[in-house]
Amino acid sequence: MTQPGTREVEHTVTVAAPAETVYRLLAEVGNWPRIFPPTLYVDQVERHGNTERIRIWATANGEAKNWTSRRVLDPESLRIGFRQEVSAPPVAAMGGDWIIEPLSPSESRVRLLHDYRAVGDDPESLAWIDRAVDRNSRSELSALKANVELAHASEDITFSFEDTVRIAGSAKDAYDFINEAQLWPERLPHVATVRLTEDEPGLQSLEMDTRAKDGSTHTTKSYRVCFPHHRIAYKQVTLPALMTLHTGVWSFREDPGEVVAASQHTVVLNTANIAAVLGGSATVDDAREYVRTALSTNSLATLNHAKAYAESRR
Repeated sequence: MTQPGTREVEHTVTVAAPAETVYRLLAEVGNWPRIFPPTLYVDQVERHGNTERIRIWATANGEAKNWTSRRVLDPESLRIGFRQEVSAPPVAAMGGDWIIEPLSPSESRVRLLHDYRAVGDDPESLAWIDRAVDRNSRSELSALKANVELAHASEDITFSFEDTVRIAGSAKDAYDFINEAQLWPERLPHVATVRLTEDEPGLQSLEMDTRAKDGSTHTTKSYRVCFPHHRIAYKQVTLPALMTLHTGVWSFREDPGEVVAASQHTVVLNTANIAAVLGGSATVDDAREYVRTALSTNSLATLNHAKAYAESRR
């Protein structure tokens, strides 16, 4: 029975893909930052059979929030139920279902159901949640539709890679160097200015101006989710012209006598801008190499400075 003050809404989209394919994509929650624009990072806390507990970081109306949810996966019915375990104010409670309905062997309907309440049943808070749910649901369904329908076409423009260094120091010191991004203008030659906010411990908004080899600067903004002292995951929300997606993870793993520090990137190329940026004869392979070189150059520079910092503190 629905509690008084609970709002129930539904959003739908038709996808030109088999229902089972759509279900699998939704079930693989670790991929959500790549699929859904508002999602920053997802951490699977535990899994028992078809039930899992996950923590999600996402933006809502321009603000970064996080919450813990339980999901029940039903592959036979092509249904995924979700319920926030710990909601972020002004949300008092939220849950719902993903329901995937086959329309034909090659087409399906996705129904996204939400039910929610505001803290204290406050009308202004409920209106805020209405806007956030509507905006995020439309964005999620639009992105889901595009991602599924273009999955095969985009295989050659989606790629991941990792750079690593070995450090004769502690994981904490290496982690601190990456975490303390407000000090990067003093510590990293390629960083001109940084604007870092951390309104909630472990959830950072990082905007910085980076110097290119030709002396020009460009501004990027990312949200970062920090797990002391072993991982910092991020999603870039203002992107250079050659990328439509950029997510990454800084990781720090203790090995006997040393630390393995790594910078992992996942990128989707913006093929529409290749000619404008690299010239009319440039190919997807050229763009891939250009982006990888640019990201690796900055990552390795940062990792090597983190290495020098950590090793100096032994």
